[in-house]
Amino acid sequence: MIDREVKRSKKNDDGDITALCNPTEWWSPRQKADAINDIENNTYRYFVDDGTNVISIHVVNDSIKGKYLRTDPDKTTRNNLDDLPDC
Repeated sequence: MIDREVKRSKKNDDGDITALCNPTEWWSPRQKADAINDIENNTYRYFVDDGTNVISIHVVNDSIKGKYLRTDPDKTTRNNLDDLPDC
């Protein structure tokens, strides 16, 4: 599996993550559906490096919202996809 660092995220008007981004990488932006496919097929691991920790991005399958991307909750918001700068 190949690692891809995420530094930014694209959000829609509801605040839902629609793409993962890293302006210095050729693959960016990576649309949500493609990133979900990459993660579920173990092709790529997307992560956020907040300067202290490297946090993996996971696929969550909600019975109402469907599949979406998120980092696991922890003590900081610096690695939350919602709090990353827009791409």
